[in-house]
Amino acid sequence: MTDAPPTTGLHHVTNVCTDIEETTAFYEDVLGWHTVKRTQNYDDPGTPHYYFSPTPEGEPGTNVTYFEYPDSQGTPGPGASHHFAFGVEDEATLEEWQAHLEDHGVEVSEVKDRTYFKSVYFTDPDGLVFELATQGPGFTRDEDEPGSEVIDPFEEGYEN
Repeated sequence: MTDAPPTTGLHHVTNVCTDIEETTAFYEDVLGWHTVKRTQNYDDPGTPHYYFSPTPEGEPGTNVTYFEYPDSQGTPGPGASHHFAFGVEDEATLEEWQAHLEDHGVEVSEVKDRTYFKSVYFTDPDGLVFELATQGPGFTRDEDEPGSEVIDPFEEGYEN
């Protein structure tokens, strides 16, 4: 460990969308989240900046925010996020989400076993990849102290 000052964890994630109304509909109608703030990008006045949260109050650590830049398209790779994951309690809830997303016309992957959790993947209207991941079994599944060894999932026979 270093002598870095402490953090409280992830505060929020900010993404870019091309249509804030379409993104709002996705968060509210498909994910069931709340729009907790509508403002402007402080660094680019005039650019919409919307905040979404699964809680009505939008506490730090629960927010995903978006800047709207019409006619833009990101490129996956270094300097960009590959995906981000929301947690769900267990596999039964994961399967409920899978059916819910499909009922709303969202293409969703099969349940994948990631050894430390199970998950499904889908995308938002702009193609940003989302993951829903279970809480367990957790990172101590194959070592007593998380991060103390390098684990080769293929050597260990983890398949999905």
